[in-house]
Amino acid sequence: MDDKQLMECALKMRDMSYCPYSGFSVGAALLTESGKIYTGCNIENAGFSSTNCAERTAFFKAVSEGEQKYKKIAIAGGKKGEAPTEYTYPCGVCRQVMKEFCNDSFEIISVITTEDFTKKTLGELFPFGFGPDNL
Repeated sequence: MDDKQLMECALKMRDMSYCPYSGFSVGAALLTESGKIYTGCNIENAGFSSTNCAERTAFFKAVSEGEQKYKKIAIAGGKKGEAPTEYTYPCGVCRQVMKEFCNDSFEIISVITTEDFTKKTLGELFPFGFGPDNL
């Protein structure tokens, strides 16, 4: 699995987003150490705290299938029905979920197109994060 394929999956998952309140659709594609991809999209709810982000959807699907070792994730977001125009990074809650399962070198790819993207590590986006090693 190369990065381009992972980014294409994230971009495609935006079409599955349920975002009637914000109009901001996000898709994610999570690559496991075993080579499998788990995808997710954001799923909003009228009770806003019940909303689930694309990244967490992908992680929770993977965990529920027995996968707990991850290599990287690609994330694409933007106005529903339009191509992304800015980089989308995981929210604080998603960063905390990532910290539960990933080390600081876990790669996060923010995608506008497969030619326009950034790569950051979890450590860069969530310095001094609290995880299992802190307990």
